[in-house]
Amino acid sequence: MSDLDGTSPGGSGSGRPGAPPGRPGRLGIGIISAGRVGAVLGCALRAVEHQVVGVHAVSEDSRERADMLLPGVPVLEVEEIVERAELVLLAVPDDALEPLVQGLADLGRWQPGQLVAHTSGRYGAGVLAPAQRCGAIPLAIHPAMTFSGFSTDVARLVGCPMAVTAPAAVLPIAQALVVELGGEPFALEESARPAYHAALAHGANHLLTVVTQAVRVLAAAGVEDGAATLGP
Repeated sequence: MSDLDGTSPGGSGSGRPGAPPGRPGRLGIGIISAGRVGAVLGCALRAVEHQVVGVHAVSEDSRERADMLLPGVPVLEVEEIVERAELVLLAVPDDALEPLVQGLADLGRWQPGQLVAHTSGRYGAGVLAPAQRCGAIPLAIHPAMTFSGFSTDVARLVGCPMAVTAPAAVLPIAQALVVELGGEPFALEESARPAYHAALAHGANHLLTVVTQAVRVLAAAGVEDGAATLGP
């Protein structure tokens, strides 16, 4: 069974400072960082009774977002979050992910049985290998949607396809987390991640190009607010 059932390492009986009491299978979750994705996912997990034990927020925007979506959650340094959390959610830019994971491994911060999940579409679970070598459980979860960073995103998670990549033995944990977020999990092989990421990027860029061209054509036709006209 998955960790969310409280039957595998890192569950709510682990005894870490962030382990929440009460409902079985609830996790103490640390969010790194409070960008558009991390704060929204933290809010969604909090809504199903997980406890967010800390959030890392550096910029003024991210601190405001944390206040809005995760009220009452302490803003902590990265190392303190990793120390407290049973599940560490890494919602950082792609180019920051690998050095962050490796740096925490070099410092000996990852803990045996600790869940560590990232939200990058580009990478699978392999980027978390330094944490895995320390005994952590690696999960890659990517919601295939664009985030605004507002509370309305939480409702949009419902039914959202989410790519999950993890070692076979712990894949059900990643799938269970997606279900709790309201999403629809689909397994994606490690080797398929680059193509998946490229396809999403191409689709988004192509759509933007088409919409931009359509707005220009409408403007040439005398339509003042082409974007609003295309909206419905």
